[in-house]
Amino acid sequence: MRLQALAPGKVNLCLFVGGLRDDGRHAVVTVLESVSLADTLTLTTMEPGGTDEVVCPGVEGENLVAAALRALRARGWDAPPVRIEIDKRVPVAGGMGGGSADAAAALRLAQELAPGRPEEIMAIAEDLGSDVPGQLSPGLALGTGAGEEVTPLPPIAEHAWVIVPADLPLSTAEVYAEADRLNLPRDPEALGRAQDELAAALAADSRLQQALIVNDLQPAALSLRPEVAATLEALRTAGADTAIVSGSGPTAAGLVWGPGATTRVQSIASALRADGWPALTATPVGAENGAPRPPSPG
Repeated sequence: MRLQALAPGKVNLCLFVGGLRDDGRHAVVTVLESVSLADTLTLTTMEPGGTDEVVCPGVEGENLVAAALRALRARGWDAPPVRIEIDKRVPVAGGMGGGSADAAAALRLAQELAPGRPEEIMAIAEDLGSDVPGQLSPGLALGTGAGEEVTPLPPIAEHAWVIVPADLPLSTAEVYAEADRLNLPRDPEALGRAQDELAAALAADSRLQQALIVNDLQPAALSLRPEVAATLEALRTAGADTAIVSGSGPTAAGLVWGPGATTRVQSIASALRADGWPALTATPVGAENGAPRPPSPG
């Protein structure tokens, strides 16, 4: 049997960061959105007696998909051995949650192949990392706790993205450590106020206020990769309504609001590419864009 699933990358429309929790992770309040820039996972079942395999050309080291498969087996998942191949399009270590998206897609494929209890899948996702639960069902969501407490949100006003990856990756841990060094995290009261403001602003079909499109990790990412500031400025100059570092960076994302946003981002990306920037376009996607399906013929 062969199945495929998309693993949409995500962009944080806002990311408010609090202090360290008892578990060593930072408290956050974030609005994360799945976008059309996505990896593709292809799962193939193999003969009994073999071992699970994960193949991801161009990416070295431990893969969260392999960790997801091990966690499934440890909880008694009884599907035959599988081989999962990952076609990467989401920037690696770029702040778009590509590895987490891959792990979430692998868990969706596993459920399709041999269904387990949803609460077990969520527990595995939480253990794999705070970004994974929010990507189990692609779409727009509010993330709280350390990001693992996920509440789906209704659609907001029409918009699209211009994505500009950076040459040098950043690890999430490195950026959070720099944020701590710069004393960027908010105290609990300030984090609570940010959450209250978001709750009031996130009405269906609304445009998120500019004052709330904030990434508390952006100064830390720019401290480690100062050259990203030029990317943000290029996005604004080319016509993006606002530009922000995605997640922990260093990928930069330009946000365009309003009717015709998809056409506008294509024009902005073309202008940026003409100036030498590796610009891509992306649009919001929902849960149907991550659903497993048979692979296309050929």
